Amino acid sequence: MKKANLLIFLVLPLFCFAQSKLRLKGKITSETTSLEWADVSITNSEGKIIDGTTTKQDGSFEMNLKNGFYKIGINLLGFTDYEKDFLLEKDTDLGIIILKENTTKLGEVVIQSKKKTIEQKTDRLVYNLENNVTTTGGDALSAINTAPGVVVKNDLIMILGKGTSRVMIDGRLIELTGEELNNFLKSISAGDIKNIEIISNPPAKYEADGTGGLINIIMKKGVRDSWKNTTTASYDQNKYGVYTLRNNFFYNKNKFRFSASVNGKTGYKNADESLKMYFPDGLSKMSSTTKVKDENLSGKLALDYDFSKSTTIGFQFLNDRNNPDFGSDIRIEKYNLQNELKDVTLNKSFTDKGSKNQTYNAHLITKLDSLNRKLSFDVDYFNYSSKFDRDFIANNYTPDMQFVDVNQAGRNISNQDIDNWSFKADMEHPLKALNLSYGAKMSFTNSVSDVLFYNNTTGTPELDPNQSNRFKYTENNQAIYINGDKKINEKWNLQMGLRIENTQTSGFSETLNQENVNDYLKLFPTFYASYKKNENNSFSLNYGKRINRPRFDLLNPFKVYINSNSYSEGNPFLRPSFSDNFELSHSYKEILRTSIFMNVITNGYGVVFTSIPETNTQIITRENYFKGLNYGLGESYSAGFSDWWQSENSLYFLGSKTEFIKDINATPSNSLQIDFSTNNTFILGKTTKLQIDFSYSTPFKNGLYEVGYMSSFDIGFKQDFLNKTLQVAFLANDIFNTSYLKDFVSVVNGVKQVYSQNESNRFVRLSVVYNFGNKKINVKERNFGNQEERKRTGN
Repeated sequence: MKKANLLIFLVLPLFCFAQSKLRLKGKITSETTSLEWADVSITNSEGKIIDGTTTKQDGSFEMNLKNGFYKIGINLLGFTDYEKDFLLEKDTDLGIIILKENTTKLGEVVIQSKKKTIEQKTDRLVYNLENNVTTTGGDALSAINTAPGVVVKNDLIMILGKGTSRVMIDGRLIELTGEELNNFLKSISAGDIKNIEIISNPPAKYEADGTGGLINIIMKKGVRDSWKNTTTASYDQNKYGVYTLRNNFFYNKNKFRFSASVNGKTGYKNADESLKMYFPDGLSKMSSTTKVKDENLSGKLALDYDFSKSTTIGFQFLNDRNNPDFGSDIRIEKYNLQNELKDVTLNKSFTDKGSKNQTYNAHLITKLDSLNRKLSFDVDYFNYSSKFDRDFIANNYTPDMQFVDVNQAGRNISNQDIDNWSFKADMEHPLKALNLSYGAKMSFTNSVSDVLFYNNTTGTPELDPNQSNRFKYTENNQAIYINGDKKINEKWNLQMGLRIENTQTSGFSETLNQENVNDYLKLFPTFYASYKKNENNSFSLNYGKRINRPRFDLLNPFKVYINSNSYSEGNPFLRPSFSDNFELSHSYKEILRTSIFMNVITNGYGVVFTSIPETNTQIITRENYFKGLNYGLGESYSAGFSDWWQSENSLYFLGSKTEFIKDINATPSNSLQIDFSTNNTFILGKTTKLQIDFSYSTPFKNGLYEVGYMSSFDIGFKQDFLNKTLQVAFLANDIFNTSYLKDFVSVVNGVKQVYSQNESNRFVRLSVVYNFGNKKINVKERNFGNQEERKRTGN
């Protein structure tokens, strides 16, 4: 109770004295005429948009701002974007600003003026992906995988050297992980993405959960009084085929804004797995082939209404459903010490799997006064449910495939339901000395999961109470934050923040009659400093403390059988891990970027692949078993080799040091990892582009595991028709089929395990995109307030 009272008092800061506003005006023209409907935005030193407007019929605009350092940005379809830094100390008239048309012919080649592919901000790296052909007709997940220093491997999105990352959309944290997060991102068209922000150390405003920083997807926006519709159809061919159809509609008229989207996908993909376990009495070799249904239906509705110039209310609804049923054929071969085949087990199964989530958001935003102080409130409700119903039978055979007996037969049913309510308030409070922001959030989460196991070895299903369980979990979190940034002068910019989170958790297993309770209050500071030495050189230093909370399902102590010789179990005693992240970076002409980083992890948890040699059984569990140090050096280079060839390249050297804090019968091992990627865009004509990408990651060791190499070679082609109204794109992804997880090695209890997994990474895609309506659409996206809880529902 004392902690709650402390939080309440801390979240009631005093308002500061007012200060007068200054007028900023100007006029936008082309070389021949005034330009109406040009977007004018004002950003502060942090890169946040603090005000904006559109030009009138005569091209004029006017805004009121407090004194300080700003950047003005102007964009209009068909013209080159304009940006300029300025100091506002008095009423200022910027005069006439002339925009240039964005195409100039050079022989038969058309050079299009465009934003820099990579831009460095104080606390983030901004990746503009509009020039990457491979994302045309693709989705948000494939777009993220093209971002510099970001990799997507086996359902994990990671910033190199940092760990697993969280994902946001327009600042909205997506509280899903793994397969569920990927399915959600696949429902978003890459064509609707303006840019992607890579935030290695997120500011205090964002939840402190997640060691790998943030990936923030910024959606495209435009001007008012217009509408637009985009339809995308694509077909992917791997071993099987997948059809995707997306439609996005936007409408913006006067005080009313509306957007709706629907996304559907159907088809199948193939997954191959292999596992070798070297037991004392001989080798056990497993191979599996799985046909997975790739079926998804999702949609989104968003409404916003301006009650006045200062107050806006809105509502959002998001629904996402997935049905990845799959059938598996598993073959397990056991050998003696002379490498002679002893017996064979064939395991055939079918799994009825599905998940759905619904998110409701209501929000209010109001400007309190002419000082641009802004207060916002969010109320969110989130529900996630999943089902897992696996029916399997495993038969034993002799080496010459004569039936012996039934090894195991059963039905494994697992259901989970999560409800979350959250309430959030944020305040933007600009002062004369600095830009201040602060806020608070409260969330309440309830999770119930059931595990039922029916033994069907005799042919009659019998419920096994020893392998069945009901697990209830509650988590309540209260958080406050304060953040301030100040541009000291033209060279120096500082930003500091502090987030306080108070958490109470309770997990109860009905079968084991076991309850685990946890209560903790933690502080999470952040710091950023940037120094611009001259026009060509800039430096930045940042620090942030993070927490990595276990997903809800990982705390369920019961077993879920993967096959007759392998099962996975959760750990109710799993505790959060913490990390301290440091990074020093340098940018030369914004084309050559160097970063040195370090990540110190305490009480780290992860998956442990152990075994019982006496029964030749594999066990997959989760433990707080290590503390570690990850460090690295990254280089990225943006090259324009010619007017028709643009190239983005990165090279990372990654190292680690691991120490076990739990008694594990294993020896930690670490080695250097080198990661290289190059993305090349070739402009072949006025409406034609070619993309050639290559990436390679060397084998490496990290703590308990050793991982084999990965590489990918991709070729994309895009052709525009009807003044870009119609686009046709082709992609050949992972042509040599080398981007899958291979030679994943672990040695625990003296048993070596070698695992590989290939999930249809090699495919070809044909996409058609059709746009109609007014392309200058202005759609305001709204943050969901309970995204911290949504991430951890993934499985």
